[in-house]
Amino acid sequence: MTTASRGRGLLVAAVAVMVCAGAPMPAAAQEPVPTVFFGDSHTANFGIAPVFEAWDPQEYYCFRSEENYPAVVAKELAAQGITLDVASDRSCSAALIEHFWTSQPLPGGESKPPQQEALGHGTRLVVGSLGDNTLGFVQILQQCSRRLRELGETLPGDPVDPDDPAERCAAFFTVGDGRRWLDSRFATVAEELERLFDTIGAYSPDAETVLVGYPRIVPADIVKCQTPAPGQTDKPLADIPTEALPVFDNILERLNDLMRAKTDDAGAVFVDLYTVTGANTACDGDHRGIGGLFENSQLNFGTTPLPWVLHPNTRGRDLQAHHVATAIRQALDS
Repeated sequence: MTTASRGRGLLVAAVAVMVCAGAPMPAAAQEPVPTVFFGDSHTANFGIAPVFEAWDPQEYYCFRSEENYPAVVAKELAAQGITLDVASDRSCSAALIEHFWTSQPLPGGESKPPQQEALGHGTRLVVGSLGDNTLGFVQILQQCSRRLRELGETLPGDPVDPDDPAERCAAFFTVGDGRRWLDSRFATVAEELERLFDTIGAYSPDAETVLVGYPRIVPADIVKCQTPAPGQTDKPLADIPTEALPVFDNILERLNDLMRAKTDDAGAVFVDLYTVTGANTACDGDHRGIGGLFENSQLNFGTTPLPWVLHPNTRGRDLQAHHVATAIRQALDS
């Protein structure tokens, strides 16, 4: 199977389940389940403190939270009598799909080995998210936000076409070169997701695979995005043009639809977070599960606060954990 290997990572150094307790315990989960988590900043839960082994540059630059959703899922399932024997959590911010089978470069000359190295023939459960960085999420944001472009090297990557004004990004991604670029990125994601499932099958042929989609960022009612969240001065999506918000939402929905289709083709399990998080978008005020584009997260880089850059906050993390734990329980019970 061929695979294109281009894409930009999302955010690196300087900016980057409750299941009913009375439900019957799955027979397959009566013994500890050898488990591997993989993924990008959405699995690592960038922005949520504390960072796992922050003293180690190889770990720090992944910005993986000690309380990311894999950790929360394991605790919640343990309370239900289901023990995940987590061999490894390889999630790392900025990971592309290809970093499942190739090394991931990190700042300072560091790198992370391929995430597939955590797999083995004894692995029975593989869970995580990959896809939005391969799609070019950071490039799409930079194409639509002049403020992000002005950050320069603090946010890795470049807009798709720096000569095209951010103010017209809705039209850019709808027709012409911008639309062709977007279609090419989706083609790459499709090819690499197929390879991802093939790789998991080759390394862990008896494993149940759970691919986790991405939560919704823009609500159906985009008027809500014109009001800053309580305690904030910036609008949730800052200077991204209003007319671009439906386009941005359509891109994210299309990504989740593609992930679902490839998951179904592979006979795996898909967790559709987009569908179930419509009331917890970045524009839902006190109920938001997504931190605003420039809203300060729980992390600092030195003394400089790092923004969420549209990642799940703790409420969003808990929503991820709830739906992933439910999917795992159902998968183990099938």
